[in-house]
Amino acid sequence: MKYQIIGEPLPVVICDVDPEETLITERGAMSWMSPNMLMETQGTGGFGKMMGRMFSGESMFQNKYTAKGGPGQIAFASSFPGSIKALEIAPGREIVVQKRAFLASEQGVELSVFFQKKVGTGLFGGEGFIMQRLSGQGIAFVEIDGFAVEYTLGPGQSMLIDTGYIAMMDATCSMDIQSVGGVKNALLGGEGLFNTVVTGPGKVTLQTMPASAVAGAISPYIVTGSN
Repeated sequence: MKYQIIGEPLPVVICDVDPEETLITERGAMSWMSPNMLMETQGTGGFGKMMGRMFSGESMFQNKYTAKGGPGQIAFASSFPGSIKALEIAPGREIVVQKRAFLASEQGVELSVFFQKKVGTGLFGGEGFIMQRLSGQGIAFVEIDGFAVEYTLGPGQSMLIDTGYIAMMDATCSMDIQSVGGVKNALLGGEGLFNTVVTGPGKVTLQTMPASAVAGAISPYIVTGSN
């Protein structure tokens, strides 16, 4: 497979695939394709993994696109202004991404749910509670809300991050939540009651414009109801 990512901040990844090569996607991300790309929808990985994908915000089923009778082309567009990143997934190189970040991948990549093990993170971590783990072998495409900012954390090194700004991290990193210190800060600071703590070793990628933050910013200006 050869691919190119164009069009930021409204990007699309255009993939040129070999005969009988298959790409997968979890939702209606296909934007255009050549006529010889055959689509097949099916559940993969057994009932448990299908349910896990549903809880992570994705469909229980996968769409598979295979080039028949010769080379093919297929394009997957981002659903929100930002960027698309191509990730090399391999054994020992697993990536954890925000739910609904997965766009498409080669067939050898496996998508599964990633639950935070600590109860506190699950109760108060918001978007950080349920994420997606990309494993297996191949190239995966994920979408970032806004622009991506990358940091490499050493063993034991931590970052304090506002919930929703974590786009992805190496599976070697760990996550927890931390309360905002002081009652006045928590109630009047406007930053919420909890922040997310990511601890290395590994790379963490942050996003500058989470869809949830944009929705919160424009909601006061949206008028509901009829005139």
